[in-house]
Amino acid sequence: MTSIIGPEILQRIGNTPLYELTSYSTENIKFYAKLEWYNPFGSVKDRAAYWMIKDAEKKGLLVKNKSIIIEPTSGNTGIALTGIASSMGYKVEIVIPEKVSEETKKILRNLGATLHETSDDLCPRVGAGTDQSIALATAIAKPRSDIYYMPNQYENDSNFLAHYESTGPEIWEQTNAKVTHFFTGCGTGGTITGTGIFLKEKNKNLKVVAIQAQQNHLLQGLRNFEESSMPDLFKRRETVVDRWMTATNQDSFDAVKDLLHKEGLFVGPSSGSVMSSMLKFSKEIDQGVIVGIFADDGRKFKSLYKEQNVLAESDYASALGKLPELYIKP
Repeated sequence: MTSIIGPEILQRIGNTPLYELTSYSTENIKFYAKLEWYNPFGSVKDRAAYWMIKDAEKKGLLVKNKSIIIEPTSGNTGIALTGIASSMGYKVEIVIPEKVSEETKKILRNLGATLHETSDDLCPRVGAGTDQSIALATAIAKPRSDIYYMPNQYENDSNFLAHYESTGPEIWEQTNAKVTHFFTGCGTGGTITGTGIFLKEKNKNLKVVAIQAQQNHLLQGLRNFEESSMPDLFKRRETVVDRWMTATNQDSFDAVKDLLHKEGLFVGPSSGSVMSSMLKFSKEIDQGVIVGIFADDGRKFKSLYKEQNVLAESDYASALGKLPELYIKP
């Protein structure tokens, strides 16, 4: 940790910048990125984590000096839950696939989480009895329900509400009600359903584009819904999606490099997926204001980017200097 985290950090959740991607924008088509790594713990998941914790407190499911939060996650939700819960006085245990980047695991440990690693896929299935991470978290929590609380981002409606009540209104205001297309990668479905439903209530003609990863992917935070079941949270509001697109590893990593060199933005792989998808889609329209969620930055992915020859060591070092200071350190 860079410092002791106090409750004042919670005031920094949300209200993230909307950044015009001027290297890609044209006179008729404007591209914008919602830079979610400006949240204090570095990702879009800060929103859902905070909403889930506050809702559990209101319902009496979380009790200070007694409850322990446990959650299965591939990274960002775990980081957000651990950081936010620590600032609120809770202990956290995270069940995480072993394939998640070492930087992510180090951040979680630095923030104070106890880790339980599973041999599950990077993007685990969420169907009943098929996801080792969820199964292990449930096995730990169920016998001690008086102590353990599992928010379960895959089913918890607070995940949806976080984006319906914050991300959607922010994008609407920041674009002066001009947004025409909304893009985001999909995992639990909270971001796309919450933001998408809010924006469609404001403009029924707005299009919501969902991005899944290719099969056997390396895009932490995204899922492929041919090899993974769709979470219940997503299923309940799946009809908000107007168009599905599939991002490949190669296209996503190419976009990561392109964004760094053209815009000076150092993004995580899922943001590369969003960027590559926005560009492909833009060839189908004559005009529009396209907004994409850039869920996190690249600081957690040094080992992945090195392994996949995405960035040179010198590129990575210079890119870190362009990022805001957070309460996490790989």
